[in-house]
Amino acid sequence: MGNSAEKKAKAGPGFFTGVKAEFKKIVWPDRQSTLKQSVAVVAISVVLGVIIALLDYVAKTGVNFITSI
Repeated sequence: MGNSAEKKAKAGPGFFTGVKAEFKKIVWPDRQSTLKQSVAVVAISVVLGVIIALLDYVAKTGVNFITSI
């Protein structure tokens, strides 16, 4: 069991070195691409929100109609 503790102690610095090396490989998107994707996410979210709100209204109206009979 003593060996596993030694391995964990030795793995610490190597882990962070590996993380640093992986971060260097990341290719970050440019500002224009990020802006386009952000606008697309917001627009789709708004459209889906409106669709869900309409479906909720129709369901609520249908349930109220059925229960009022």
